[in-house]
Amino acid sequence: MPSIYDLKPAFQNLLRPLNIKLVNQGVTANHITILAMIISFVTGGLIVIFPSYSWPLLLVPLILFVRMALNAIDGMLAREHNMKSSLGAILNELGDVLSDVALYLPLALVDGVNAIGLVLVVMLSIISEMAGVIAIQIGAERRYDGPMGKSDRAFLFGVIFLVLGLGVSPSPWLSYLLIVIIILLCLTIFNRVRRALIATEK
Repeated sequence: MPSIYDLKPAFQNLLRPLNIKLVNQGVTANHITILAMIISFVTGGLIVIFPSYSWPLLLVPLILFVRMALNAIDGMLAREHNMKSSLGAILNELGDVLSDVALYLPLALVDGVNAIGLVLVVMLSIISEMAGVIAIQIGAERRYDGPMGKSDRAFLFGVIFLVLGLGVSPSPWLSYLLIVIIILLCLTIFNRVRRALIATEK
C-alpha cells in the first residue's frame, strides 16, 4: 500500500547539500540521531508540564517535520559517508520509537482526548516498528510497509496537534480518527509480517 515513506528519496535529495556541510563540520550520524531524540523529549515534556496550553501543541508539527529531516540526514550520513555502526543501528531504531512515545503519549493529558485510544495507537506503533525490525532476524530486509508507517503517523499526528493547538475540541472526531489509525496500524503490522515471510521464501 502507498505510504508517505515512498517520498523519502526525493526528500533526501533536497537535504544532500546540507549533509555535505555537516560532514565538513565533523557532525556524525549518531549526533543527529541523539539530537532528534532530545528535541522530541523536550517537546513532549512541555506538553506534560503545560497540558492546558495551546502553544506546546502547536510546536509539535514543526518538531515532527524537523525530526523527519533529521532522520533522513542521519540515514544519509551513515550510508553515504561511511558512518554505519552497531551503535548507530541501535540508536536509530530505539530513538525513533522513544521519540514517538515522548511526543505522542503526552497528548493523553490534554482535556477531551481519548487516552485509551491514544495509548493503543502508541502501543501498536511500537509493535509495527518491531515487526519491521524482526524481518531482519528471519533473513529479510527491514520492512517499512504501510499504510501507517512512521512517516504516515507523523503526518497525521502533526495535523492532530495543529488542529488541537488552534483550539478545536477533540470530541468526538479525534476518537473516531484514533480508531481508524488503530485499524491501519493493525494492517501495517500484518503487511510487514506477511511480506517479510514472503521474502524469506524466495
